[in-house]
Amino acid sequence: MAYTAADVKNLRERTGAGMMDCKKALDETGGDLEAAVDALRARGLAAAAKKSSRTAAEGLVGVAVTGTKGVAVEVNSETDFVAKNDQFQDFVRKTTEVALGVAGDDVEALKAAAYPTGGTVGDALTNNVATIGENQQVRRMKTVEVAQGLVVPYMHNAAAPNLGKIGVLVALESEASADVLEALGKQIAMHIAAAFPLALNADGLDAELIARERKIAEEKAAESGKPEAVQAKMVDGAIAKYAKDNALLSQVFVMDNKTPIQQVVDQAGKDAGAKIVLKDYVRFQLGEGIEKEVTDFAAEVAAAVAG
Repeated sequence: MAYTAADVKNLRERTGAGMMDCKKALDETGGDLEAAVDALRARGLAAAAKKSSRTAAEGLVGVAVTGTKGVAVEVNSETDFVAKNDQFQDFVRKTTEVALGVAGDDVEALKAAAYPTGGTVGDALTNNVATIGENQQVRRMKTVEVAQGLVVPYMHNAAAPNLGKIGVLVALESEASADVLEALGKQIAMHIAAAFPLALNADGLDAELIARERKIAEEKAAESGKPEAVQAKMVDGAIAKYAKDNALLSQVFVMDNKTPIQQVVDQAGKDAGAKIVLKDYVRFQLGEGIEKEVTDFAAEVAAAVAG
């Protein structure tokens, strides 16, 4: 029985096994998906199967830089205990370094890339799950690059070199010296870690977020009972403030609480005698957007006893 690429994908999702292992299992079973699952389990390659539904909201963020290019990668685990495991940390570090050579921000391409010790990143991940005994996921990656200048990394409260829970990259395009860019980049990265900008500038803010804020502002304005023309100005003012507070270049620098980031960058360029452009940034905070499972342990025990 023939099988399709979708079958391979399905088998990978169900078992956590590597692509080549899944294809081999399907070849051997004539495309029978259930038989392929059993075959992978029999070989110990489907150890992640029962764990795949568990929330993986802990883990580590890794950052790696090579000159004008930098990348951040988030790898999740189920518990913080695993995040402190040497094997897991080594995997995150190596995977982040591999990501430097992957074009774009495609996690699937990263998992298919060659791993330094053999096989692919995906194979190493499957081995991690099997040997550590906990679900793990390469969740996301983001690359920034400049034609000339420097990408500066920063890890807030690092668990190990270039590994932690909040990783930042700052991409500075300039002819200024590396020392100047390094110092400026570190300061801006610390600001980003603390201030949590949502976009580089106002134009980059998510349209849905703006629409949501506008609706809230309209409701507040309506409650004021003021004329419609005044309400409209109140709404526009609220949106302008939201954009200013959440776009990196217009945010007030946390180190002096008065100077917009754009002015900080411009002044640094004047002092260095070379224009500096803050081209892009990355801020990865571990578990952003993941809903963690909240388990009532007492209820679990009671249910087990009752069962």
